[in-house]
Amino acid sequence: MREQAQGTTSGAADDALRESHAARTRSAAARTAATCHYLTSAGSSLVAGRQAGQAVEEPVLKAEHAVRTARSALEALTSSASDPAAHARCARNAAAAATLAAQTAQAHDGAGEAAVAASRAALEASKAAGDAAAKGSLGRDETLNAEAEAAERAAVAAAERAGWMQPGKEYLSQSSDEGEFTISLADVMHLEH
Repeated sequence: MREQAQGTTSGAADDALRESHAARTRSAAARTAATCHYLTSAGSSLVAGRQAGQAVEEPVLKAEHAVRTARSALEALTSSASDPAAHARCARNAAAAATLAAQTAQAHDGAGEAAVAASRAALEASKAAGDAAAKGSLGRDETLNAEAEAAERAAVAAAERAGWMQPGKEYLSQSSDEGEFTISLADVMHLEH
């Protein structure tokens, strides 16, 4: 009886951990998608540069890589259904993708205070997600997980202040076929042609 109760408690705790890591994964993937959308929106310096005939291949490739990495992190959530450590790694990878997108956006926004702060917040969220997923904690350390959640919230707020995200806007589309969130490369890809 006691072992069964502990197993149920452990299962519920693992479910809560997985959901926490999945929420951070989705949030960081949304930051990636939002930032890449921002980079490719009318009026962005990247679009203006392309229209002026400047080479934009490097930032486009960085944004494309960030989107693919975030998408892979989202897809990995379904393949690691029972492992909180794997979910923590998904959150880490999505946060790293968001950092790449933020650094690319900052490079095109210049040294403006909001852009610098958003890029720094993205880097802090990535570091915190990495710490939460590290070998010693395996995504189970409550303090590291709480720090990662706080850093993710701060990164979202900073991205909103920088104008890279709009509060309440949905940047991840729900795929009707698989029931999983996916990110479209359409915004990034249209700059290549």
